[in-house]
Amino acid sequence: MATNHYSNQESSVNKINSNHDQDTSDYRIEHDSMGEVQVPTSALYQAQTQRAINNFPISGLTLPIRFIQSITMIKQAASVVNLELGLLDHQRAQAIEVACSQIIEGEYNDQFPIDVFQTGSGTSTNMNVNEVVATLSNRTLANQFPHEGSQIEQVHPNDHVNMSQSSNDVIPTAIQLSCLTAIHTQLLPAMSHLISVLETKALQNDDIVKTGRTHLMDAMPVTLGQELRAWKTQVQRAQQRIEDSLPELQSLAQGGTAVGTGINAPETFAAKIAQQLSDMTGISLHASDNPFYNLSCQDSSVALSGELKSYAVALMKIANDLRWMNSGPLAGIGEIELAALQPGSSIMPGKVNPVIPEAVAMAAAQVIGNDTTITAAGQSGNFQLNVMLPLIAYNLLQSVELLSNCSVLLADKTIKDFSVRQDNLDKALAKNPILVTALNPIIGYEQAAKIAKKSYQQQRSILDVAEQETSLSRVELEALLDPIKLTQGGVGKSF
Repeated sequence: MATNHYSNQESSVNKINSNHDQDTSDYRIEHDSMGEVQVPTSALYQAQTQRAINNFPISGLTLPIRFIQSITMIKQAASVVNLELGLLDHQRAQAIEVACSQIIEGEYNDQFPIDVFQTGSGTSTNMNVNEVVATLSNRTLANQFPHEGSQIEQVHPNDHVNMSQSSNDVIPTAIQLSCLTAIHTQLLPAMSHLISVLETKALQNDDIVKTGRTHLMDAMPVTLGQELRAWKTQVQRAQQRIEDSLPELQSLAQGGTAVGTGINAPETFAAKIAQQLSDMTGISLHASDNPFYNLSCQDSSVALSGELKSYAVALMKIANDLRWMNSGPLAGIGEIELAALQPGSSIMPGKVNPVIPEAVAMAAAQVIGNDTTITAAGQSGNFQLNVMLPLIAYNLLQSVELLSNCSVLLADKTIKDFSVRQDNLDKALAKNPILVTALNPIIGYEQAAKIAKKSYQQQRSILDVAEQETSLSRVELEALLDPIKLTQGGVGKSF
């Protein structure tokens, strides 16, 4: 099951914001280029983060921890490259690396409280990470050199943690990096698991024949295995389309700095940090051949979102098919019975509902809505920078998370263990007037239609009516109307 990366959101924001009502003794004074700011004593962040907390009390939603970790990985990789290039001294670089490792391991998740709805470049979140890394780095240095006191060289959030970087290349890179890691570690494995469960269930039900349906009306028979493999192919092709969208995400903005020119970054920085991030993640990454593209637009994110939406549409189709097939148990279709997971009503005793397919359908609707949001956000690439980056990051990662979790739940709590109601399948199949379609090549469409209507009106099997209305023998009709043979296609033959 995928890990929930949204668990720190509202509680931590409310906790931080509640500090405004506390006594001033709970604060320390920090300063930045705009002056002094009161910051909670317990906070690891500094002045710029506090300004953002004060400025954006909008939703209580914070960016996912996976995204924060991806920014932190960029900081860690940058410190290694800056040390290698002779721009950063060994002591600071080592302290930054230790601090980043702690954040990546999840030790300080509550220190990133800034609202999703903030400055469109994500500068506030970039500085939040810079400040927390700087504070932790300075603690490390103080512990390493306890007798040096104020003589210790301090790690500055801008000058050292953000060295050779800009928010404008860090945040687009973090969007791509966080999506790549989430898709590789969560979504693709979850989809593969669903594909495997569908194939196993199809093998178990290859000989189960049921009435097919088009327009929600009776149609020619199919096997349950064929139906399940149609779902399997939907998931497989969605998986392939998502995989096909990944190479563009592997081309990183990092090194473009403020507007794409790479100002304040060494010429080799972009290639070196891409290699460093590749080594850290195990994903093949490289510097973009046009960082102006990566900064000024989010076309790759919009394209990925479209593929995630397509998979959400597939999951909604599968979930709704399962709901219909499970409907009843007496007044519905009642072809299958899903596992009973919880009471279905607060007033109707004994009622059990298809809760997992319903939850999956809602999650799919959310992903479809996220795609609309990402599409609108993608249009906000004004000149050299897109200015809805935090919103894109939040919605993309939420979509990946929802689809990952839903894939596993649908496989393990719905498809794997549903039982087939053979009696209902056989009863509906025996009276299905559309079976007469197999007789079209022999008796013609119009006579076959008359037989079908009579079968339906009299509620008699098509076999009995066809024997009465045609010159074909019972044996011939049984061979022509054998449901399992009808699932294999082909044209009926007379004897």
